[in-house]
Amino acid sequence: MTKVKAQLFRGVTTALVTPFSGGRIDEAAFRRHIQTQIEAGVQALLPCGTTGESPTLSLDEHKWVVEIAIDEVGGRVPVLAGAGSNSTREALCLAEHAAKAGADGLLVVAPYYNKPTQDGLFLHYEALGRLGGPPIIVYNIPGRCGVNILPETLARMAREIPAVAGVKEATGDINQMIRAIELCGPDFLVLSGDDSLTLPLLAVGGGGVISVASNIIPGPMASLWRAWEAGETVRDLFFKMQPLFRALFLETNPIPVKKALALMGRMSDEMRLPMSPARPATVEALKTVLSQWGLI
Repeated sequence: MTKVKAQLFRGVTTALVTPFSGGRIDEAAFRRHIQTQIEAGVQALLPCGTTGESPTLSLDEHKWVVEIAIDEVGGRVPVLAGAGSNSTREALCLAEHAAKAGADGLLVVAPYYNKPTQDGLFLHYEALGRLGGPPIIVYNIPGRCGVNILPETLARMAREIPAVAGVKEATGDINQMIRAIELCGPDFLVLSGDDSLTLPLLAVGGGGVISVASNIIPGPMASLWRAWEAGETVRDLFFKMQPLFRALFLETNPIPVKKALALMGRMSDEMRLPMSPARPATVEALKTVLSQWGLI
């Protein structure tokens, strides 16, 4: 049943930015951003992921952002709440809170900095699975965490931890994604963590994308998914998106996406250190690509 519930996150899930103003969370801007996403037709929303600057949110702020998102969504689309930490105890705390707040799923990043073994990774998710809450989507992003969750470990989780129902694969390695699909079976949801690999992953059986770009172009991203599901040709639309995908990763995420939203007049580009303002060259590249989409 847990894996069935995870299918709620097929399609495009926007990894929401967290707006700040004067050092505090800008609740009004966050709620407006959520409304824009829902109106554009995205399939689900993710508060408190990497794009939401979760590492620099306090524990109370993290919980509050999740609560705001669930309240503003009001059941219209599924909410996949970020609930990861390098401390299993803290991850359990965040997961319990998100479940009680009404999240439809939990995105749990691999413990970062600690560099656990594959056995340690399994035990981390096993502990979370014992909560008996919403389905867990594992978040594998070795470039930030310093550890790669191998497909064989994912397959072990899929077999032995009923709550683990899918993975956000942000290795950038399509071969690893293919291996995960091969080993974990058709009921295990494999989502792309890279916008630029969305179509290749769909072609081999992936279930969608947790997207940075859909903060900027939610409608086209949602249309790409719906067209794919309908069996239509999406190659031209996908290639039209490539310059934006590249521009959004000219610097560490979420620096470019937050600057892009500021250029669009949606929110401040304020971030918390150690995230720094976008460089002038990045700003010019963003202006060019946003102009091409008619967004500024």
